[in-house]
Order: sequence, then structure tokens, then C-alpha cells
Amino acid sequence: MLAHTSADFLPLIDPSDRLADLRGRLPGKIVLTTSFGIEDQAITHFIFSRGLEIEIATLDTGRLFPSTYTLWDQTEQKYGHRIRAFYPDAVAVSDMVADAGINGFYHSKEARLACCNARKVEPLNRALAGAEAWVTGLRSDQSGQRTAVPLEAWDADRNIVKFAPLFDWSRGEVADFCAVEGVPVNALHAEGFLSIGCQPCTRAVALGEPERAGRWWWEGQGDSECGLHVGADGKLFRGKAA
Repeated sequence: MLAHTSADFLPLIDPSDRLADLRGRLPGKIVLTTSFGIEDQAITHFIFSRGLEIEIATLDTGRLFPSTYTLWDQTEQKYGHRIRAFYPDAVAVSDMVADAGINGFYHSKEARLACCNARKVEPLNRALAGAEAWVTGLRSDQSGQRTAVPLEAWDADRNIVKFAPLFDWSRGEVADFCAVEGVPVNALHAEGFLSIGCQPCTRAVALGEPERAGRWWWEGQGDSECGLHVGADGKLFRGKAA
């Protein structure tokens, strides 16, 4: 049994204080988009535990793991709040599958990005419509692409503040915090699935592999992104805070 309290895992500034400060500074709509990964679960806990007026939404791509849907229900039951889902446009998905095939994303990066765009990026844009800030579970040690992730930045393409309250936490700190606080997490994490997205595009990682090596592994690189957090140049947004 862990002989710790949640205070042991709060480096310098409690992420819930960071979120409360953001809420106090910005008068408009703030949205956390959750994939029900371990970071998003910790942030959800901070938001619901402090009663912060921050909306929580998820992107249901239609190809998630069964365990993700189970965790979704467990989270709503634990905190007594609904998490709003945003779904892909049916016509866009139908056209994409007609063009590339149901699993066409395995055959080219262009097809994979088209699938991500239809199932994730377009619904994200609807989830963030009218929002002043977007809260994410990005951490700077998740991959080589994300080493420069800041606490707060300006997403110029979406004209929105992008906020990562766990940017300076390690995965171990997040996992320990969730264990101590009883935050529900995806059962797949215990089976080596460190980063969980759509079922066909996620595998467990081997010992010593980077955290995100199990995402789109057939493309042969551990820094692949789906398009949610990158600009037109394919790089992560790293703008200065607004």
C-alpha cells in the first residue's frame, strides 16, 4: 500500500490551483478534452473535486477500446457528472472509408491522417467552438515532439489559449497521484498500453520503449501525432502565452 498523500505529488504549484487561476483570469468558456488517458483522468479529478466551471468533453471516434467506454461510465458514476461526447460527421466518415477502406490508415500516412481528421480533428473543432481556453493532458516528457510543451500557449490556428496543467509532471507522478486519490484509470494501462487512442491504432509498448511508441507504430516513429496538437506544418504549437 502506498504510504503517500496527494500532496507528495504536487510539484511547486498544485495543478488544481493552476486550473483555478486560469478560470479566474478568463471569463469565457473553458474546455478540457479528455481521451480518458491517465493524465486526463487526473485533470478531470482536479476539476470535479474543486467544482471548477470547466466543461469536459470527449471525442468518440467510433473505434475506441471497450475498456475506454467502461472507464467513461465509471468516471461519470464516481463524480456525478456527465461528459459530453462529440462524434464524427457521418458523411465525412462514410466518404473517407469509401475512399481508403475501413482500415486504410495502415496503408499510407495520408490515409491515416485523413482518418484522424474526420474522426478527431473536426469533432474537436466543434467541441472547442466558442471556447476561450483549451485544457489538455499534454506532458513534456511524453515524446520527443512534446519536450517543449509549456504550461500555457496560444494556439494561433484556433485562436485559443492552450493550457497543460500537468506539463511538468512525470508519468510516475501522475500514476501515483491517481492511485492515492482513487482516480479511475483505464485497465489497459496495467497491460502496457501507456498511451491509449483508437483500438486499431494502439498497441502495448515494450520495456524501454517511449511512452507513445504504441501509437501508429507501423509508421516507424515514436513522435507521430494525430493532428489535434499540431499546426499545418505538422509541428506542435509552441507559441507564447496569450
